[in-house]
Amino acid sequence: MAKIILTHEVTGLGAPGDIVEVKDGYARNYLIPRSLATPWTKGAEKDVSAIRRARKAREIATLDDAKAIRDSLQANPVTVSAKSGESGRLFGAVTTAEIAAAIKAAGAPAVDKRKIEVAQAIKSTGDYTVQVRLHPEVSAKVTVKVVAV
Repeated sequence: MAKIILTHEVTGLGAPGDIVEVKDGYARNYLIPRSLATPWTKGAEKDVSAIRRARKAREIATLDDAKAIRDSLQANPVTVSAKSGESGRLFGAVTTAEIAAAIKAAGAPAVDKRKIEVAQAIKSTGDYTVQVRLHPEVSAKVTVKVVAV
C-alpha cells in the first residue's frame, strides 16, 4: 500500500489535502501521473495545511448557502451550444469547463469545473443531467440542454 497526499478531489477517495493509503499500482499508474496526488513524505505533509487553506477559501461557506445555490441550479436548466453534424452528433464532446461557463453565464454563482460530474460523455444534442457537488453534504442535479450551433 502506498501513502499519498491528494492534491485534487478524487470521487470515492477523498478531497485535496487528505492523506490516504491506496494500492501501489493505482498511485503509481493513475493518481500521480495525472497530478491528482503526490507521494507522502514528512516535508510534503507540511504542505497539506496550505492545500487545506486553499480548499477552504474555494468552497461554499455554509450548508444553507449551498442549499440555496442547489435550489437555484436545479430550477434553471443550462444551455450549452456546440457544433454538430446533421444527425445531431457533436464534433467532440461537451466538457465540464463548458458546463461551468454556461452555469455562470446563466446568472448562477461560479462553479468549479472539477466539482461537476458527468455520468457519460455528452456527444450529441439533447437534454442531460449532470451532478454538481457544492458542499460535502449537498449536491445538485443540473439539467444541461445541448443545442446545435
